[in-house]
Amino acid sequence: MLRITKTPKCYVGGSFIRSESGRVIPFADTSGNFLCNIPLCTKKDLRNAVEAAAKAGTVWAKRTPYNRAQILYRLAEMLEARTEEMAASVGYEEVRATVGRIVHYAGWADKYEQILGCVNPVATPHFNFSVTEPVGDRCGKLR
Repeated sequence: MLRITKTPKCYVGGSFIRSESGRVIPFADTSGNFLCNIPLCTKKDLRNAVEAAAKAGTVWAKRTPYNRAQILYRLAEMLEARTEEMAASVGYEEVRATVGRIVHYAGWADKYEQILGCVNPVATPHFNFSVTEPVGDRCGKLR
């Protein structure tokens, strides 16, 4: 039987792309057993990934907190449904911990505003509110 290995690709901007270098790094578990090949990306690949993430960040920020939570809950459900398949690669405990983390942050998605935003007491006859909003743009630069 001829074994044909898949070309490892990077997930950037909603699609799988080949790295510009075409090279890979073998990745092993703690016992030294081969798990997979990881694409060796170039500076251009990294720049493209950062630009795609910046574009996605604005779309994500426009979603309601409830919708963000629902997306994260759905991600956790899909990962949990494939626990056996994922556990074969990274281990059962790691998959359980990952699902737990995603559920944790999904639970917080619609609570940040209540915790961090508030009415601030002031000594004048007006209201002072603290609200959360994104303050960075591409590459983390402040506006």
